[in-house]
Amino acid sequence: MDIEVGRFSGEARDFYTAAEIAFGTHAHDEDIAHFIATFEPDRAIAATEAGEIVGTAGAYSFAFSVPGAVVPAAGVTIVAVLPTHRRRGILRRMMRHQLDDVHARGESLAILWASEGGIYQRFGYGLASLHASIKLARDRAALRLPREPVGPVRLVNVAEARQVFPAVHDAIAAHRPGFFARSDAYWEHEFFPDPQHRRDGRSAAFDVVHETNGAADGYARYRIKDDWEHVGPNSSLVLVELMAANPDAHVDLWAYLLGVDLIGQIEAWDQPVDDPLLLLVAEPRRLRATIGDALWLRIVDVAGALEGRTYRSDGELVFDLGDEFCDWNAGTWSMTVQDGHARVVPSRATAHIALDVTDLAAAYLGAFSFAQLAAAGRAREMAEGGIGRADALFRTDRAPWCPRVF
Repeated sequence: MDIEVGRFSGEARDFYTAAEIAFGTHAHDEDIAHFIATFEPDRAIAATEAGEIVGTAGAYSFAFSVPGAVVPAAGVTIVAVLPTHRRRGILRRMMRHQLDDVHARGESLAILWASEGGIYQRFGYGLASLHASIKLARDRAALRLPREPVGPVRLVNVAEARQVFPAVHDAIAAHRPGFFARSDAYWEHEFFPDPQHRRDGRSAAFDVVHETNGAADGYARYRIKDDWEHVGPNSSLVLVELMAANPDAHVDLWAYLLGVDLIGQIEAWDQPVDDPLLLLVAEPRRLRATIGDALWLRIVDVAGALEGRTYRSDGELVFDLGDEFCDWNAGTWSMTVQDGHARVVPSRATAHIALDVTDLAAAYLGAFSFAQLAAAGRAREMAEGGIGRADALFRTDRAPWCPRVF
């Protein structure tokens, strides 16, 4: 039968249930209720066959932090195709429909977390941020230097966490590329729900707040996975999220987590790659730190995207851009930066560099330099000094970090 791809107009429950099946799980009623609370039906795309959903693609309307600014972006989510309908071009058709819709809405960026890294590069998404993971044995978790806490860390209940966490998060989000603003509905229905079936055998969440002079400036949420052996406890403390608005709060929160009793190891998955934890602990190698791909970014409108962020220095860059999937981006562009802000227009001038849209996405938030891209054969210098010229403009102070999978 013919497979139709277009805007979804059915029940949100059916959309979510189909996607969960595609991801190899069965939907829980509690999860469905939370999904409906944040669902944006006008952004939902479905592939259907004889009226049955066989593919899904949704998006959130995010306010997204880029270097020096916050811009609108499509937070692509719940993209899935039923296992009975793989390899029929359904994903490509949904991506075509979605990116055309993002472009029509005037959003210059789309962002997502990929279930597999190779899937979305063929649609122009580039690796825009990384994340670090650690697994530290608690008996090797000493800080390099003894430290007196600057402020207290105290356990709070969920009701107080709901009052305190958002303000701390928002203070950081405004200045850290890779964050998206969390709505009240997102906090209520995506962050704080803690159903047992999502804990992987771990405890309900513990929430702690750090305060300086009576004002909250950091928080952490974690779970404990019990493991008592005949010689004593070997439980794991698994960090869900840690946010700190200043260095003292950051160090105090980590000192607290590393000092929780009856713990065998401390685990954390999605941490910033420039986290100073490596410099805090006495034995950095014991962190067993690993790095993996995190946020993938699609430049939907090259002029809008480049004009939406700020730059380290003033100057001019002419670049040849390849873009097979969104051909309106392809061509030669001139970017002129004055007072940190860019003006981007089509150009007939000789290019300084040439690259693909996936590679421009990798440099956009500051995760990778153009020199790194060139070393990997992913950016070509067309005029002497072109790579250095690009890096002088795009360089950022902090690595991008997206602290939440969506």
